[in-house]
Amino acid sequence: MKTTEIKSIFPLLTEIELQEELTDIGLEKEYQQGANIFRKGQFIKYLPLVMSGAIKVMREDEEGNEVLLYYLESGHTCAMSITCCMQHKKSEIWAIAEDKTRVLFIPVERAGLWMKKYNSWRNFIINSYAIRMQELLHTLDSIAFFSLDARLLKYLKDRAATLQQNQFTITHSDIAKELNASREAISRLLKKLETLGKVELGRNKIKLLDHE
Repeated sequence: MKTTEIKSIFPLLTEIELQEELTDIGLEKEYQQGANIFRKGQFIKYLPLVMSGAIKVMREDEEGNEVLLYYLESGHTCAMSITCCMQHKKSEIWAIAEDKTRVLFIPVERAGLWMKKYNSWRNFIINSYAIRMQELLHTLDSIAFFSLDARLLKYLKDRAATLQQNQFTITHSDIAKELNASREAISRLLKKLETLGKVELGRNKIKLLDHE
């Protein structure tokens, strides 16, 4: 990995010395689709920076019910993992590779020092918090005010935007888990969306036709 790649993927991180430190101390790992990047209940000692691919961040309650919080794309980091890192708390979320994904891990101690040392790093972290907070508010609004069919269509559009493709492989059961709904309800609504010409369904495949 070179500093030019860091500069290209994370344009907000402008200091050359910071780019060099990221290259020197960052631990790069690659994950296949569906792999756990970190789990609920574990201590997060490294801050993840997404270099390519996408990560979905999930929340799980005590009864095992799951809900999708937001996606992380290339050039972003996870606000909730920042909080866990800095406060030395156990993770309250799951992070799962949504596609083949490369992640650059930064030791939490170094990430903390950079908050004082580099203005661009501090701005990057603050910007990450702001973006994720906005997405969490959208998720809350969706759960509180949207019907399930509207939530489902928004979910499909968000997923397509994150993966930068309008067709993807996923089961109805997986969608149901992420939207905290029943599989039967999701299957019924997907069929309805297909009838309306908004999606095209295949075996564990969905093609989004409605881009508006």
